Amino acid sequence: MAFFWKRPRASRLAGKKLLSKQSSRIELTIPTHFRCPISLDLMKDPVTLSTGITYDRESIEKWIRDGNQTCPVTNQVLTNFDQIPNHMIRRMIQDWCVENRAHGVERIPTPRTPITSYDIMEICSKMMAAASKGDAKRCLDLVEKINVWAKESEQNKSLIKDNGLGYVLAASFEAFSCEKHEDLLKEILLLLTWMFPLGVEGRSKLGSTQSLRCMTWLLSVDDLLLKKSCVLTLKELLSTDQTHVNTLVDIDGVPEALINLINAPDTHSVKKSSFSVIYHILSTQVGHNKLSPRFLELGVIELSLEALVEADKGLSEMALGVLDRISDSKEGREKVQKHALSVPLLVKKILRVSSLATDFCVSMLWKFSKNGDGSALVEALHVGAFQKLLLMLQVNCGEETKVKATEMLKLMNQYKNKLECFDSGHYKYLRKSY
Repeated sequence: MAFFWKRPRASRLAGKKLLSKQSSRIELTIPTHFRCPISLDLMKDPVTLSTGITYDRESIEKWIRDGNQTCPVTNQVLTNFDQIPNHMIRRMIQDWCVENRAHGVERIPTPRTPITSYDIMEICSKMMAAASKGDAKRCLDLVEKINVWAKESEQNKSLIKDNGLGYVLAASFEAFSCEKHEDLLKEILLLLTWMFPLGVEGRSKLGSTQSLRCMTWLLSVDDLLLKKSCVLTLKELLSTDQTHVNTLVDIDGVPEALINLINAPDTHSVKKSSFSVIYHILSTQVGHNKLSPRFLELGVIELSLEALVEADKGLSEMALGVLDRISDSKEGREKVQKHALSVPLLVKKILRVSSLATDFCVSMLWKFSKNGDGSALVEALHVGAFQKLLLMLQVNCGEETKVKATEMLKLMNQYKNKLECFDSGHYKYLRKSY
């Protein structure tokens, strides 16, 4: 393998004015034993496996993380995954880089010593001690140290996740859940967003009244990154264990905070997470009974329909999920049905987003048809629902969705022959499933 560098040459006149510039092309070949057998690049942190073959640490760690249990060069089964730093090769590589510095080669930095399980256990112990003493400054220093470790390598991240640090961070969040520790709480949430799913004990700490009350407050602070981390944590917490909804719905300001996040400009991921939290709240009987009226007052129907107009798959699914759950009540169902965009958008989204989105669309149209005066069915026929439902039955979909689609097709048969605008000629050869 060869590297190429351009070394500029310039001649100057009086007054240091540049008159001409030439470049010469220099070819440097990396010695074979300096290159990683996997990436074929210059090794930055050479380590040797039990088979005696040396690799760059980043490359071999990725190889092992991908589930491989053999040495890439010898194909021998690895008896262990120990990676021993090859200091001799590293010093030789650094000397070679220094010798060729004039050609633009940069000296590789001395690699950091990888963290171990013992390091994680030690910092866990220190954090728990700081939390018990109420020492927020000490706890913040430790959290920042963890953050530095996590940024160094994916291997460090995996080690942090696998050694119980998520529970310690959740416990620390609960211990310092008050306004004067905003910086510490922000750093903890930033770490927690990539540590899910947490264990039962960790979720119990984040799902406590004290922690959830603090997160509700954090959703209203003037820090978009903090609000994003907070709503992501809430989404992961409720999607993993919906029993925490019972605690969340008794905290003042939850609907307002979530709706404000949806209204915030240029926050696509935040909107998606906010709709997800609302969906999980409305999916429980307690959450639906207590907060559904307030969400209706705050305009959740209009916001959900607006999100559907130009939304991607994930946001469309969550917005449809919220509309489906809000339609479980008579008041919510009537408000959704009365909106001019509801039926056309629901029909449009069938078979165009995902199977989950289709299930939500069919579920809502079925609720309209079973509880209304038939006007929703007529409107759905006008915008092509009959044809879409027929097509939907030809593809794989859930049994419950098939039953609902079949019921609607039977009800639509009562109206379709009376509508002059309806033409089913193109669908007469479809296999009927009803």
